[in-house]
Amino acid sequence: MNSPLSSQRPHIVWLDVLRFVAIFMVIMSHSADPFNASPESRANPDFNLWGSAFGSFVRACVPLFVMMTGLLLLPVKQEAGPFYKKRILRVLYPFLVWSVLFNLAPWFIQWVGGTPQLVTTFFPFGGEPSASLTDGLKAVAMIPLNFNMFACPMWYIYLLIGLYLYMPIFSAWVEKASDKSKRLFLGLWVITLLLPYGTQFISPYLFGACSWNAYGTFYSFAGFNGYLLLGHYLGKGNDWSWGKTLLITIPMFAVGYLITFKGFRAMSSDPNVTDARLELFWTYCSINTMLMTTAVFLLIQKVRVTSDKLSDLLAQVAKCSFGMYLCHYFFIGPAYLLTVVLHTPVALQIPFTAVLVLLASWGLVSMIYKLPKAKYIVG
Repeated sequence: MNSPLSSQRPHIVWLDVLRFVAIFMVIMSHSADPFNASPESRANPDFNLWGSAFGSFVRACVPLFVMMTGLLLLPVKQEAGPFYKKRILRVLYPFLVWSVLFNLAPWFIQWVGGTPQLVTTFFPFGGEPSASLTDGLKAVAMIPLNFNMFACPMWYIYLLIGLYLYMPIFSAWVEKASDKSKRLFLGLWVITLLLPYGTQFISPYLFGACSWNAYGTFYSFAGFNGYLLLGHYLGKGNDWSWGKTLLITIPMFAVGYLITFKGFRAMSSDPNVTDARLELFWTYCSINTMLMTTAVFLLIQKVRVTSDKLSDLLAQVAKCSFGMYLCHYFFIGPAYLLTVVLHTPVALQIPFTAVLVLLASWGLVSMIYKLPKAKYIVG
């Protein structure tokens, strides 16, 4: 497995299944962007319903990738320097390539004759696109500091690099900690998953946070590091039967999904909703998303693949998954337009778009891998 999210450990087939599920979830979440990205689309009852339904269903996508990272890389077996060189550089070069392409895309589309409306269709969250090359180059210059919404998926790479920076330090504790201590950490982390709702509905400042201090009581336990540890902890496997696994995971996912769907639908139905409120129930580090993520992880962990051909196919997708993540957003707009041209029913437009984007991005990355030095482009 050559993805930056994998390691040289023995091949684990169910992780290939999980990686396929996770990358398809990522693609489907962005395939819902035309349904969720503007007040006009949110005002359409059908768009609001199906954008909320599918977008909420796949919120586990990013946390699943973080859990896989924790499973495969914790505890870290290298010194910090070699670990950073191997992991961060493998991610950094492709990230820069695709970030530049995304940031210059609005200018290029209009330079070749496309309209601003076409750019907006391709990048629903991008806002008013500039036709100026100078503005595009300014956006490129900002890449070391942050992404913009034309390069929307790139936010995860900043997070991933941050997790890599943190892992050798966190790993020293993980390696020595007992299971009881890990459960204590995870319990405190679960408390932090309620804070997004507390800060919105109770007070913007909780547990000592205030205008001059953003670091409240539970700050050190908050964030995606909890998913790292959860992946490491649950990755040992369990001896549950399929019946027990389903009995636990189906209600867990259903409760998480119900909170996510109902909450997002309520927020997106308000034409005056703020960005913070709109995304509230889709927050990755929230109790509802954690429930769905844990359920999917435990369920896929029980999957066994007996077909060699299917196993090989899953391994190929796993190898391409990081590159697919980097490039897939370019295909969202064209695939969505195709579903409209084909008069696809609204209820099926998001999954149909997702399948088209999955195939297109997988095909592109597979071709790039045939080139020399492909790792600098797709990881």
